[in-house]
Amino acid sequence: MADPPNSSGFISTPVSGAVAGVFARTDIERGVWKAAAGTGAVVNGTAGLAHDLKDLQISQLNQSAINCIRTLPGAGTVVWGTRTRASASDQASEWKYIPVHRLALFIEESISRGTRWATYEPNGQTLWDRIRSETDNFLYRLFLRGAFQGRTPQEAYFVKCDAETVTQNDIDNGTVNIIIGFAPLRPSEFVVMRVSQKAGQDPTG
Repeated sequence: MADPPNSSGFISTPVSGAVAGVFARTDIERGVWKAAAGTGAVVNGTAGLAHDLKDLQISQLNQSAINCIRTLPGAGTVVWGTRTRASASDQASEWKYIPVHRLALFIEESISRGTRWATYEPNGQTLWDRIRSETDNFLYRLFLRGAFQGRTPQEAYFVKCDAETVTQNDIDNGTVNIIIGFAPLRPSEFVVMRVSQKAGQDPTG
């Protein structure tokens, strides 16, 4: 990058801040489900790379779950890779790709925050129906924005919150369980996760 104290010189800098910037830009423009990699993941403000990797080197590093930065003609300096460290030890891991893991974290945290109102509601069918409806609405909006695979909502995601996911023991312990599954954009089976929330609490207790 340009070296501010030396208007005619350049300085090599770590890549972490630049990659974080590419992630932030991609999140704003497309969403957390879009990989911050490829020809659109341009690292702005750079003059080039200190080490320009070849295709074979990049392929070998990707297999070891190391994501690279490379220079492409017509695109410039771009992020090239979207693996998590999980893929280094388990190629079949559902958390093999960064955008899949980030989307799951985003959904989990959004639903956890969005259902806090349930804490002092009676833990029964009426509550489960409302949680299911609100969660479905949230996931449907993500579906419309292109966050999932599938031509229809039924192919893209599902939500369960009923007598099967909330047992009598859960009710006794003041817990409601929401099971969510979604089809990530990367080829994969449904990713299934559980979000638990407090419910049926005594507001005077």
